[in-house]
Amino acid sequence: MLFAIILFILAGLAEIGGGYLIWLWLREGKPYYWGISGGIALALYGVIATFQSFPSFGRVYAAYGGVFIVLSVLWGWGVDKKTPDLYDWIGAGICLIGVSVMLFAPRQ
Repeated sequence: MLFAIILFILAGLAEIGGGYLIWLWLREGKPYYWGISGGIALALYGVIATFQSFPSFGRVYAAYGGVFIVLSVLWGWGVDKKTPDLYDWIGAGICLIGVSVMLFAPRQ
């Protein structure tokens, strides 16, 4: 279980970080190699996610979406210095509940 959580976090950081580097390159005029680095990070995100032990691609990516939302709120708080409000936290919590239901529901 800990391994799955670590993979979700690493994949999230690669995706958000990669997207952020591309954002900085295209929107804020950073050098082109920031964009290339962002593209590499986004490719790593795709690779990291394949190490999940869950058998279904769709379920892994859907569950990851909830984790991504929480990490995005934290990224905005830590990197962009935009303090999340109560509704950000409630929404993120609802997403984590959804992720838990999807990943840990008893199935045959």
